[in-house]
Amino acid sequence: MESISGYIDHIIYHNDENGYTVFVMRPDSEVNEDALNGEDDLTCVGSFFGIAQGEHIRLEGDYREHKSYGMQFSASAYEVILPQDSEAVLRYLSSGAIKGIGPVLAKKIVDRFGDETFHIMETRPEKLAEIRGISESKAMDISDQVMDRRDQRSAMLLLSSYGIGSTLSMRIFKQYGRDLGRVLEENPYRLAEEVDGVGFKIADAIAAKNGFAIDSDFRIQCGVLYVLSQMAGNGHTYLPGEELARFASDLLGVEPSDIEAMIPEMVLDKKLVTKGGDIYLPPYYRAEAGTAKLLLALDEEYDTNRPEIDKVIAEAERDEGWQLDDVQRHAVHEAAAHGIFVLTGGPGTGKTTTIRTMLRFFTEQGLDISLCAPTGRAAKRMSEATGYPAQTIHRLLGLGGGKDSDERDSGSANDMQKKDAISYNATHPLESDVVIVDEVSMVDILLMYALVKATPVGARLILVGDANQLPSVGPGNVLKDIIHSRAFSVVTLERIFRQGNQSDIVENAHSINRGEHVSLNNKSSDFFFAKSRDADKIIAKTCAYLKPDSLPAYVGAEVFDVQVLTPTRKGNLGVERLNSILQKYLNPPSPDKAELESGNRIFRVGDKVMQIKNNYDITWEIRGKYGIAVDSGDGIFNGDIGIVTDIDLYGKTATIVFDDNRTAEYPFQQLDEIEHAYAVTIHKSQGSEYPAIIIPLLPGPRLLYNRNLLYTAITRAKKCVVIIGDGDTFNNMIDNATESRRYSGLKTRLEELVGQ
Repeated sequence: MESISGYIDHIIYHNDENGYTVFVMRPDSEVNEDALNGEDDLTCVGSFFGIAQGEHIRLEGDYREHKSYGMQFSASAYEVILPQDSEAVLRYLSSGAIKGIGPVLAKKIVDRFGDETFHIMETRPEKLAEIRGISESKAMDISDQVMDRRDQRSAMLLLSSYGIGSTLSMRIFKQYGRDLGRVLEENPYRLAEEVDGVGFKIADAIAAKNGFAIDSDFRIQCGVLYVLSQMAGNGHTYLPGEELARFASDLLGVEPSDIEAMIPEMVLDKKLVTKGGDIYLPPYYRAEAGTAKLLLALDEEYDTNRPEIDKVIAEAERDEGWQLDDVQRHAVHEAAAHGIFVLTGGPGTGKTTTIRTMLRFFTEQGLDISLCAPTGRAAKRMSEATGYPAQTIHRLLGLGGGKDSDERDSGSANDMQKKDAISYNATHPLESDVVIVDEVSMVDILLMYALVKATPVGARLILVGDANQLPSVGPGNVLKDIIHSRAFSVVTLERIFRQGNQSDIVENAHSINRGEHVSLNNKSSDFFFAKSRDADKIIAKTCAYLKPDSLPAYVGAEVFDVQVLTPTRKGNLGVERLNSILQKYLNPPSPDKAELESGNRIFRVGDKVMQIKNNYDITWEIRGKYGIAVDSGDGIFNGDIGIVTDIDLYGKTATIVFDDNRTAEYPFQQLDEIEHAYAVTIHKSQGSEYPAIIIPLLPGPRLLYNRNLLYTAITRAKKCVVIIGDGDTFNNMIDNATESRRYSGLKTRLEELVGQ
């Protein structure tokens, strides 16, 4: 182990995620001459937090030979040293480390105060105002910056001792500033409740190092909130009290009675809501109760002229060349007669034709119509199918620009506590007479609450979806709860409308939904099966099918339009492994493609990626000819898919163009919101439709590998399905009709209100 010191001449690279930094040092102590290579500078590498150009630093470590960059000093420990003399102070202040001080002003300050400069800045900053060009307010700002940098560095070093990376450390420091040490000492569990990205496990590790007892009230409360948040991530809006006590007891290593004893206090503190024996995080209870109340308020009865509706249906049939059956006709009448109407049915059952007929009637009535869906892909498909403009629910509501506190649609309770952003809400409703929502099975309870709050009384809300699809990724079971409550008019389309060249995809999807095995003999023109029970061979075949022209010519899809769908994130055929391999195959490294390492992933220009959390603040543009913005807005949402078109290593931004031509620039520190999307989970594919899908399939957990999951996957394909793997697993999924229990109370809330 060697020790060297010097000042930081410039920083070449810094990774915000793990602190890995490459910088050039100008040594002021004796160093290895071979490392200098005849130069005055030394390249240093290591993990550093809060360092800046011009700072004086002492390093401990070893010299190492890098195969590409030659000799470097690899630091294992470091200490930032405040400048001790006038020359060092001048060098530091001239570097731009303190905003508002350049070389000229730095020289004036050092000429005046010399070696005492930093002491003056920290203890008597008003004296800086004696220098021409520095006002009293600027003097105080300079002092604040010096103190903040000192405190930030101390905080970074403190938090790094707990294994927390620099990006999260900065977030924590911004939350608490100079109070950080006190918070960590008194109640580190506050971090889990108040800082986005800090969960129970991080807070608990800090508390354990600080000597907190396992039955601390702070720990139990944080553990309870953590369990409920985790369960929300699995789709539950609440947990029965006994289950919550059991889960939290297992997590914390305390008795269930200790958990139960803490619940009343948390209810009094408004951290929890109890309903009977069920326990909610407050945002989810408010969303369920509010949604139920507003749905019933919207469900007005309308006087309708049946002959007039029948006339419109007849005109549509004549002009469009289709023929509605009795159930579809009934659906059009019911949509006209009720404030809330639900249309459900599987693929090929005529939902689109029915909606188009409804649209024709409402248009002839002179009503203002809004069409929307949960994702950009689903909205685009809705627009293409109906001929009417459609947009995402988020964009319809203007999510990203308002002030309500409980209207976010993220599954995170932490997220729900933040100041919100929504343009249309209860006090500023939509100016629509009819709102039609497609793919409602994807809509979670928080997004539904935002939608019904923004829908004005007197407007019709028409909910369309397939009740046999997987429920939403977020908490709740909205579509099924609304249907099963029997509180509203519901029409289910069951007849399959076959046409001359109808594919087997629709027929097979309905067979699977009925629990019937389908043929895997490859006699179909669009439903193929390739047998294999070896994960690596399955992946090799997947790559082969992704080659240009490997799929039938009628598919007519580019490589990136073909989507690989898999049941799981982990494992030999999970999303994480598949994406790593498919990236190397479809977008290998190239000298003309910039790339960036972020966490344990490499992002490269040309990568297919997906947004994995709602970001209401990121700005996007739709660019027209010559790159001129023709539209702009805020918000990129969970499930949006795009292509990385640029990585700016100097500006530290990545540019992504999403499916609907929205272009957004991501600072590198926000790339934790993005993951590769060469393969996605079946659950994440909801609401999307692809020209072709490939499903790699080997045995997996019975609770997940069920009929519902397989049906959802098959119905994502428009022209071609390729299943590669184990035929027994495919058939076992068809036979497995069990679905994991999802605790959701919207049905109960509706029944309670109807009963009243």
